[in-house]
Amino acid sequence: MNFQIATLLGQDGLTNGAIYALLALSILLVFTVTRILLIPLGEFVTFGALTMAAIQMGKAPVLEWLLLLLTTIDCSLDIYQQARTRIDKTKLQKTALKLGYALLMVGLMHYLNLAETPMFFQAVLTLCLIVPLGPIMYRLFFQPLADAPALVLLIVSIATHVAMVGVGLLLFGPEGARTQPFSDSGFRLGNVMLKSQTLWIILVSIVLIVSLFIAFERTLYGKALRATAVNRMGARLQGISPVFAGKATFALAAFLGAASGILIAPITTLYYDSGFIISLKGFVGAIIGGLISYPIAAIGAVAVGMIEAFSMFWASNYKEIIVFTLIIPFLIWRSMNSQHVEDEE
Repeated sequence: MNFQIATLLGQDGLTNGAIYALLALSILLVFTVTRILLIPLGEFVTFGALTMAAIQMGKAPVLEWLLLLLTTIDCSLDIYQQARTRIDKTKLQKTALKLGYALLMVGLMHYLNLAETPMFFQAVLTLCLIVPLGPIMYRLFFQPLADAPALVLLIVSIATHVAMVGVGLLLFGPEGARTQPFSDSGFRLGNVMLKSQTLWIILVSIVLIVSLFIAFERTLYGKALRATAVNRMGARLQGISPVFAGKATFALAAFLGAASGILIAPITTLYYDSGFIISLKGFVGAIIGGLISYPIAAIGAVAVGMIEAFSMFWASNYKEIIVFTLIIPFLIWRSMNSQHVEDEE
């Protein structure tokens, strides 16, 4: 291996590691706030990539009908709960706004000239379609079981993942897709040409991570989520709604997952079932952080990306095994250093 090969592998490792870091932070955020291991996170990645590809081809991505269907079910449940208790005009207005938003997205997908819109607007449309699916998913599948044991939540998460994979096959078909790159230019570093798409991925990932840090440190809603992550019961006693916390974290996870799919779609072909392996590597980073530490999880995810890239050079047939074997020593070390305190349940 010479310097040129090492630089190219390092470039790929940083690119993959930046995506894994975003997914690791998403997994960690959802788990600390809701006790849910978000197995379907990878489907947000593939839905983002395939929806962006469909928009660039000038086709309505079909995902808007899924959004409308799930929103209708969500609104129907809200109206049913209102009918059983007391009619609240404010809540009814929010229900009408949710349904109106879904109808608006259906209209935009079918009346806009999608292929001719700027790429930034295409990405915004993709995010507008996918991000609302996060809170709706929490509302329909997890909110009724919010106080259930963690094992029940894990089983529901796995079932949701399997269902979303099937929905992805139904909506997008078995064919893979790749989107247009954000930029075709490159930068030369010695004898190595750095791809501009790599720089885009690293830059956007850093911006998103820093923005999350600022949001959690400086904003009221961010502090509310932090309080829920530290002590759910204490946060509830202080008036922080666990329903709001769950929906907010799922919305952030959907946003980060869809953004990750948009970022990597120009450099790799994604299929309807590609998301699970990608999110699983983010999960390895979250495990390295002990499902507690955000900075260590991000660093661990970048390390996973680097190890994966260099494993492709030395032992390409075993790169997946090498990456997932990283979990074992960290689990052993965490187990030996934990104090085995009973769960607060």
